[in-house]
This record gives sequence, C-alpha cells and structure tokens, in this order.
Amino acid sequence: MGTLAATTGTMPAIANAATTTIDVPGIGKFDVEVPDQYAAQADQLNQQLNQALSAAPQAMPAAPALPNFAPPAPAQPQTAGDVALDAAKTKVGAMYSWGAAGPYNFDCSGLVQWAFKQAGIKLPRTSFEQSHVGAPVAFQNLKPGDIVITNGGGHVGLYAGDGKLLNAVQSGEPVSYTNLSADDVVTARRIV
Repeated sequence: MGTLAATTGTMPAIANAATTTIDVPGIGKFDVEVPDQYAAQADQLNQQLNQALSAAPQAMPAAPALPNFAPPAPAQPQTAGDVALDAAKTKVGAMYSWGAAGPYNFDCSGLVQWAFKQAGIKLPRTSFEQSHVGAPVAFQNLKPGDIVITNGGGHVGLYAGDGKLLNAVQSGEPVSYTNLSADDVVTARRIV
C-alpha cells in the first residue's frame, strides 16, 4: 500500500487501469477500475454472468405446502371471570381467616372479592351481597370464573370447571378446590 492509503485509509489509483462495468444481473451494474491486463477477464465475467442468467429458470418453483397445516385459531379474549379465576388459583394454600380479604389470608367472600379486584371489578364484601351481582347462570351452563353461592347463601366460591369450586372453606383449612354438585348451589352469577 502506498503512503496515501496508509495515512488516509483510501486506496490509491491503479496505474494503467481502465474503468470497466461489471453487470451482475438482478443486482446492478458496478463501475470498477480494472488493470489493463485484466480487462479481458472482466469482459469474460460479464458474458458468463449473462449466460448463467439466461440459462436459469425464469420463475422459482412454488414452495411445497405443509400437509394438514391450519393456522392456530385466534385466542379468545379473557373475561373478568377468567382473570379472577387465574388470580384465585395463585392463592391455593393461603389460610382461611374469617373477615380477611387478602392478599395472604381469606374468607370465602374475601377471596372472590380480591380475585375480581385483580380483574378490575369491584364486588361487594359478603356472600349474600355477591349473590345479587352479575347475571344469573344455570348450573349446567357454568363456566370457569362464575361466582357460585352455596350453603343457603352463606358461602361463595369461583367455579373452576370440571365440577370443582375454588374457595376458602372454613377456619383451619387453606384455599382449595372442592367438589360441586347441583344440589349445593343456591345461585350462580356471571360477571359480564
């Protein structure tokens, strides 16, 4: 490299060079300085590139389709009941404490109130008051996240699906899942 290249970072001009255009099909044309002794090879390169392009297929074949592939169904938006049930699930194992509404201990209505608060819904405090919120739901139409009132109106929990109620049952027992039958239900409510 010459002194100019060492001090400025630019390449010096090639002595006895001519500017030749290299045509790369599909990419573009490039003017490059080629020493006279390589001008013939540059012309030959252009010819080879043009021949290769004319011999190549004009259209790319289509990619093979994936067998039996269907795009995933769009996710259903979460309801307030879904969010509340997910929140209540994080409290399985928390101890029952009469009058407690979380975040570490709960009574039955306190758990339901706290869970719906996580979904941005303000519910009344007692199971009796909670038995009047939302829309009534028949037992056979229960969906996870519905509020279920049992024990003559004195107990409440969240329907967890598969015949299970997620609830804070009684003193000395942690938040847990219990079995639910139609005979236990006083009313069920859906928060919409």
